[in-house]
Amino acid sequence: MASYRSATVYCSSSDQIDEAFVEAAKRLGQLFAEKHVQLVNGGGSVGLMGVMARAVHEHGGRVVGVIPHALKNIEGVAYQASDELVLTETMRERKRIMYERSDGYVVLAGGYGTLEEFLEVLTLRKLNYHDRPIVVLNTNGFYDDLLGFFDKMTDAGFSREPASKYFEVVTEPESVLPTLGLGE
Repeated sequence: MASYRSATVYCSSSDQIDEAFVEAAKRLGQLFAEKHVQLVNGGGSVGLMGVMARAVHEHGGRVVGVIPHALKNIEGVAYQASDELVLTETMRERKRIMYERSDGYVVLAGGYGTLEEFLEVLTLRKLNYHDRPIVVLNTNGFYDDLLGFFDKMTDAGFSREPASKYFEVVTEPESVLPTLGLGE
């Protein structure tokens, strides 16, 4: 049996998204499986979470989903095919487990939850709670405005160092794992 390193992926739970984001998640899922990187995610079967989890499985990889009971109980939300489905009481517990079970973090396109999860691991890295790599997959320039806002925060004196000191930005799924230092 292959040994696995793990990466947590934060991404959309929405199915109302452009096909470019779906294709990027599919390709990244394939690469995770091929490079024996275990996917840790929010345990959902919807949106990019579900797309990526299915792609990992289609290519023989391993998926760990972490989902609160309240979300699991909504029909069709949980990715039941997860190799391990960890149930939590709260969203905070979910994030803690996803954080702890990872050798690195990947941020795909997403909404408020994705942004909140990204900002948490970014802040924890800045405060030296971890030194694990963070990679933003900036498909079709999705995060350009946010990255510009980070620069504005630094320019205005709200951050001593540029945010880019704490994470890497890539534009293609093929660049994610090498940038993380996983699956080589």
